[in-house]
Amino acid sequence: MSQSNPLTRRNPLSAPVSVPTTHPVHAQGKPFVESDADTKLRSHLEGPTGPPSNINTAFGGKRRGGSAGKLGKREYAILGAITLVGWWTRMYRLGRPDSVVFDEVHFGGFATKYLKRRFFMDVHPPLAKLLITLSAWIGGFDGNFDFKDIGKDYIEPGVPYITMRFFPALLGLALIPLTFLTIISLRLSLATAILGSLLIAFENALITQSRLILLDSFLVFFTGLTTLFWVRFSNHDSEGRAFTRPWWFNLTLTGLSLGAVVSCKWVGLFTIAMVGFGTLRQLWLLLGNLKVTPRQWIRHFAARGLCLIVVPLTFYMLMFRIHFWILNESGDGDGFMSSEFQHTLQGHGMDDTFADVSLGSKVSIRHVNTQGGYLHSHNHAYPGGSKQQQITLYPHRDDNNVWRIVNASAPDGPASYPWDDIPTEWVLTGTKIRLEHVITEKRLHSHDVRPPVSEVDFQNEVSGYGFPGFAGDANDDFVVEIAHRTRGRRDRTARHRLKALRSQFRLRHALTGCYLFSHKVKLPDWGFEQQEVTCNKNPTWENSLWYIETNEHAQLPFDAEKVNYEKPSFFDKFSELNAVMWRTNAGLTERHAYDSRPQSWPVLRRGINFWVQNHRQVYLLGNPMIWWSSTLAIAAYLGIRGLMVLRAKRGYRDLHQPKIAFYDEVCAYLVISWALHYLPFFLMQRQLFLHHYLPALYFAVLLFCTVFDYITSAIRPRTRIQVAAVIMVLAVWSWNHWSPLAYAGPWTKGRCEKGKWLKTWDFSCNDFHEDLGMYKAIPAVPSSKIGGDVVPEGDAITTTFVEEAPEPIHNAFEAVDVPAEEKTVAPVGPQNEVQMQESTIEVPLDGEGDVGKAEDTRAPVGNDAGAPAVTDKEIDEGGWHGGADEDMKHDHDDPDAVKTQPGDAPIGAGKVEVPEIRLDEEEKDRLIDDLLKHDEQDDQ
Repeated sequence: MSQSNPLTRRNPLSAPVSVPTTHPVHAQGKPFVESDADTKLRSHLEGPTGPPSNINTAFGGKRRGGSAGKLGKREYAILGAITLVGWWTRMYRLGRPDSVVFDEVHFGGFATKYLKRRFFMDVHPPLAKLLITLSAWIGGFDGNFDFKDIGKDYIEPGVPYITMRFFPALLGLALIPLTFLTIISLRLSLATAILGSLLIAFENALITQSRLILLDSFLVFFTGLTTLFWVRFSNHDSEGRAFTRPWWFNLTLTGLSLGAVVSCKWVGLFTIAMVGFGTLRQLWLLLGNLKVTPRQWIRHFAARGLCLIVVPLTFYMLMFRIHFWILNESGDGDGFMSSEFQHTLQGHGMDDTFADVSLGSKVSIRHVNTQGGYLHSHNHAYPGGSKQQQITLYPHRDDNNVWRIVNASAPDGPASYPWDDIPTEWVLTGTKIRLEHVITEKRLHSHDVRPPVSEVDFQNEVSGYGFPGFAGDANDDFVVEIAHRTRGRRDRTARHRLKALRSQFRLRHALTGCYLFSHKVKLPDWGFEQQEVTCNKNPTWENSLWYIETNEHAQLPFDAEKVNYEKPSFFDKFSELNAVMWRTNAGLTERHAYDSRPQSWPVLRRGINFWVQNHRQVYLLGNPMIWWSSTLAIAAYLGIRGLMVLRAKRGYRDLHQPKIAFYDEVCAYLVISWALHYLPFFLMQRQLFLHHYLPALYFAVLLFCTVFDYITSAIRPRTRIQVAAVIMVLAVWSWNHWSPLAYAGPWTKGRCEKGKWLKTWDFSCNDFHEDLGMYKAIPAVPSSKIGGDVVPEGDAITTTFVEEAPEPIHNAFEAVDVPAEEKTVAPVGPQNEVQMQESTIEVPLDGEGDVGKAEDTRAPVGNDAGAPAVTDKEIDEGGWHGGADEDMKHDHDDPDAVKTQPGDAPIGAGKVEVPEIRLDEEEKDRLIDDLLKHDEQDDQ
């Protein structure tokens, strides 16, 4: 390839680009012509200067010791110094704050459940939570702290929270040397490696996430680890060292890292996609390499399939194996799982039940879908509609779940039969039956009345109807339709004869043709928030399927066939749990006070308020210098790459220059990695937060370093170091400026206001003191002691709490009875919910006229927490005032209300005597004369 033309000179399209290399020796004695794929692979090794002997030289001319990707003593010394800097930024005051912060509510709580071995359900895979539990166990945690509320104190219960935070902080620290090694493996300069690792060390969002009991530090670490091993493997593969020990070593570790990253969070699938695209490219280039035989290509394919598919999947399943082994007891996550799954947990066992169901059998009927609730009734009526007895779906075992199956084929029969004395008659598909509620003696009934909640024409109300001596009517009749698919192992007889725990069936109303149906809609308080049961004319198949769990009949012999739930295999449990995780994750669509959409992440439009207490705050906000520069680097590369495509149309051959081709390949890999970790979020409708951008941010920082390496590649190494130093000074200054938000450190309102570079940064400046000296003068009150009886003098307690789905987070410091003497000078906003008064009639003050109404000092919760609309406004614009002025309303309407007369002090205040001001007669005459003179002047 000709190297003489400058980058701006255009080569004629007819000019030869390269001369094919002819080899006189071939395996079959024929001349060999090098393919374009071979030329591209060979040119990747030549670098910007051409000869392969310079493989140990980083682009830009800075030589490193050792072979490509290996470090010398100097590099190790530099890496050690950078790691020490990272230790300081990650571990500084790790114990602050000393109370529960944001999602520590969830992930600390999961550690408690692991230690208690109680099953729970979470939308994330178990690896990171297992590591958090391991750190808690090492710290001596006994699992008796529930992490229930944000702001709940760690100190008094003796929770080893520092040890639990140390593990994610350690992995956050390990990301720094990983960045250094990755940049070296990308064959960039030492100065660029130093710059990149220091940028990661001083990135505020990564620091904040790694200092708390959260999952993102684990996720980003394993993402960086996968990237390092993949880049090293790609180097060995492109250098022609396939199937060597280092080649296998890095390929296998890439697979293990992929398994680890997807075992922390499902967004690790984006990292799998990144490696998958790279693998397809490698196989495509190998397919075009004529020196690679088909047999060798198959070996390459098989090796990658084994290490990049089988190994990650095995690792992922192993984490769930450990998960199931630990969580072997019944817990609060049981309701999400199937009945078969639940019965593998201790505390959920059930005795064997008779298999064959006959007329007169007492049965409990469960719903196949919606977590398998029981068909239930109780002695309470609907408040509207027919006002007959309620029929619901209830999730727990209860005597009110028992029904008797009655023959409905004889409409003129007596009201009841001695079912215990009548021989058994099996229930077949097509049998017309009635269901009698054993306790209340009501029959399952449906009619053309709309349900209490789902008031649509295609759904009818289902109720309990009847009275003693009444034989029932046709609206009690249902036809059994047994489904072809059975539960558990295949049982041919269960497809046409009703059998407990094996047959699945539908109940069709004989008159209207609707099907007994239930869904996730809950009844109001009058229905005890149990699930609604209706009769649906257009039901979904799953929501209209039922099965019998327990069955008994006096005429069945003792040795009759009995059945129980079949124990699911590990693969059944694994598949079911992942399906439930997927559905639950997709269902997190409710809005959150601090959620954000992906388009706002690269520009750092807003952060997340994690914790506010004692005039300190933890707010997730990235380092603006690093975020904006990395976003600018992405835009710059895409713009320049598009320009080169346009220039190629005009005959310019920019990408045929080795230097530009190399940097283009590195930048393209990093941009694709960034896009794969960022763009899929635009397809998600669930709750999204700023921390979802952190893996993509890692690749954006690497891209910025690559752009820096290219721009400074033509200058002297000393000048390059100086340019990198300037960038680092700006990054360190930016880190220091917003560090109080990461470390829960002291800050002033003035500095906070100056730190709001964007109006959308909604951290609350009013929660900070006016002066730093006030932090030393007023000691912080432990969160466990905060209450109505402890209020620091001259200080106010304002705590902001943020909620995260799916579990509700409650305010630990929300006092039920606020002392009347409590006062505060801190700004407080309206509560989200106001308890309505039971009566609008004003109650007269009786003996409390001298007691002022206590001011509501509770901090805003939820959507108002830390928002500028609450914390920044000094002028009240209306709305609820905490009841402070309600005593003065409607006095003229209530004859019994206490009246206030002119000159009297307000209600609740002490009596104040004000001397009356009077004018003497001379002063009155003087004022009258002045007014008359003024009127005469106006007339003139």
